[in-house]
Parts: sequence; C-alpha cells; structure tokens
Amino acid sequence: MTEITSMVITHSKATVEEIEEAWDGDIEKMLIDLHSNDLVCECVVLKTCNRVEIYIVSPKGNSVLFQFAKRMGLSSNIIDFFDHEESIMHLLRLACGLESMIIGEDQILGQIKDLYQVAKNLGTSGKMLDTTFSKAIQVGKRVRTETEINRGALSIASASVDLAEETVGDLKDKMVLVIGTGEMGTLVTRALSHREIELMYIANRTYEAAKELADEMGGHAVRFDQIDANLMKADVVISATGAPHYVLKYEQVKKAMDLREKELLLIDIANPRDIDPSISDIPHVTLYNIDNLRVINEKNLEMRMAEAKKVQAIIDEEFGLLIKQYKRQKADHLVSELYAQSYKLRVQEKDKAITKLSAYHTIGETESKIIEDLTHSIINKILAEPTKVLRYAAEIGDDELLESVAKLFSISRSSLNTKVKDEMVKCSPSAE
Repeated sequence: MTEITSMVITHSKATVEEIEEAWDGDIEKMLIDLHSNDLVCECVVLKTCNRVEIYIVSPKGNSVLFQFAKRMGLSSNIIDFFDHEESIMHLLRLACGLESMIIGEDQILGQIKDLYQVAKNLGTSGKMLDTTFSKAIQVGKRVRTETEINRGALSIASASVDLAEETVGDLKDKMVLVIGTGEMGTLVTRALSHREIELMYIANRTYEAAKELADEMGGHAVRFDQIDANLMKADVVISATGAPHYVLKYEQVKKAMDLREKELLLIDIANPRDIDPSISDIPHVTLYNIDNLRVINEKNLEMRMAEAKKVQAIIDEEFGLLIKQYKRQKADHLVSELYAQSYKLRVQEKDKAITKLSAYHTIGETESKIIEDLTHSIINKILAEPTKVLRYAAEIGDDELLESVAKLFSISRSSLNTKVKDEMVKCSPSAE
C-alpha cells in the first residue's frame, strides 16, 4: 500500500555531532536524490539545528528509508522509523512544538512551512504529503491560538541568552558578541535586545547585513576581520552562522585569552558547529553547544505540561479527522470510477435518444440541453447515496464492501491503482 513513511533523527536520541554527521548535502540535493528512486512517489525533508527528518510516500517506505540510512552510514541507534499513522502524529506534534527541545517554541512552525515549500517548489511533494503538511501547519496555528503552549516559550536562540544569564549573571553591563545575522542570529539579537543590553556587538561576513541588524536592534556592527579584537573584550560570544567550517578556532581564542584576564563564555548554536570543540580545553573559557540547552528545556517542561495536554487533545482530534480523510480517499478512487462508467453510459444513451428523436422532428439547442441536464441529474442522484455509503465504509475500514462494489461494477484493482498513481507526483510501475 502506498502510504507515508518517515525517518527521524532528533535531539531525543542523537547528539549534535551525530546530527551533523547525518546530514549529507543541501536540502534540494537530498530531495532530488530521494525522488529519483523509482519507489518514492513524494518526499519532504526537514532540517533544523537539532533534527533531520525525511518523509516519503512509497509502497515500500521502510525498505527505501532503511537502505537510504545504510547508504549514509547512519547508526540505527539514533533513528526512528515511523509508519503512516505514526508519521502523521509525529508531524502534528512537531508543528505544535511538542517535539521540540524547547517545548512550545514557535520557530519550528515557520521552519516546517519553509522546508515544505522547498519540496513544493521542486515538485517532490504531492497530494498525500500536501494534505499532511497543510494539516500540520493549520493545527500548529490553531494550538497557538487556543492554548498558551507558547506563552513564555523559548527558541533555541533565546534559550542561549537565558543560558548566558545563568552562567555569567545579569547581561546588562556585559559585552555580548553575536556572530551571524541569519535567522538564528537575528533571533539571538532580538532576545538580547529585550534584556536592554548596552554592549551588544554583531559580526557578519557581510558588514552591511551586520550594520542593518545592529541598527534595528540597537547594537554595534563589527566587521568579520575585527572578531579577534572583540574577543579581547567580550564576556559572552554567541555564534550562529551557516558556515560549513569553524568560525572560531583554537589558536584564535587561545591568543585572545593569553592577552586578557576575565572569563569568556562561548555558546555555539550553529549546525554544523561554528566553534572548535577543543577550545573548551583553554583555561577560563566555558563552551556550550545545543546539547547544553536541554537543561533549559527541563526547567520549562513542568510549567508547560498542563498546556501540552490541551495541545495533545487538539492534535488527537485533528489526527482523527485527517486519518478519516485519507481513508475516504480510498473510496474516492472507487467513486470516481463509478461516476466515469456512469457518465460514459449516460453520454451513449443520451446520444442514442437524440438520434431517435431527430428521426421524427428537429431537436433544437433547448431540447438537447434539457436532455443533457436530465441525464446528468439522474446519474448524480442515483450515485449520491452510494457515494456516502462507500466513503463511510472507507472511514470505518470496511474494505470488504469496497471490494464487493468494485467486483459488482467490474472495476479492476489495476484501474484503481492507475488512478492513485495519476494523483501522485509519480510512481514507477514496479512500485505496484
């Protein structure tokens, strides 16, 4: 059966290093690679700083994803493989913030929307994943309107600022250097601006981007080649670039620490990491990465549990509706074939009737339209109740009735499969 299957690697089982190693190339490359498999009808890839998730529609999803993981050299210890309903439930929970490291955080919903759009633009998503992701986004919005799951919720970026405060105390009189002006860097500076910090410096390879963000957030722009000089003065450095290599290296930080006396806190929230892990060996330097933010999550978890229960109730309701929708689609293929047969017969008999009547007198446009509307209405009224019955049978899993109707009207399984494939992005004949 062609359904959704997913492969999920997240912070719940994997470390930062393992998530980094799990990622092979950019999103578009991975989507194209997956979609080139004859057994993959649709695919969407989600990649954030603490997760890599692959969703595919395939008649042999588990086999495809297992082989994909094997080819990437991934350990099964850090992977969860989910079937159709498990994948849907996981995605709904993810969109609502229940699967995030920081329970209830808002950032994940925007990330899902953006990454789903990448698949849409490439044409690797189709009817089945469109239905699921649209529902997930809709439910994510609903829970943030109807519950307080995101009240005081923290993103990874703002959690890094809280971690800095816990480590060095009040940041108001501290000098904080933020490296990176992308999405995460912007969130960090926004969180810092709410602390009314006077000494906030923003560095980026493109100085104009740093200047623009600094002006907006009330900070000071720093040219990238001035980072070393600022390491001499900074109390806290939060790095969040998209660089594929280390932005802060051991010798660079060692040199700065040899020329200063105070402690230095480094927080790396980039993936791949920005800061060489060996820097933690330098005296008077404290280095934290995404794994350390789990502590922040634990402190906030208890206060969000009551809201999480309300969110789960909404998810369960929407999950039930979505599963019914998918089950109805089984009947829809059968109903579509019934209508196709009936309309074909209607046209044939209508044409015969008009030909016979024309032998006796002229049939004008008005008469032809009346006959057309009459036969069309008869077919729709005859099939209206069977359509309801078939969709209900699909909802409750009465496959026996669906099979009986298919046999009764000589609708072969191959014709139904053809319809399914036509509605997918693509599926090879061998997938059936």
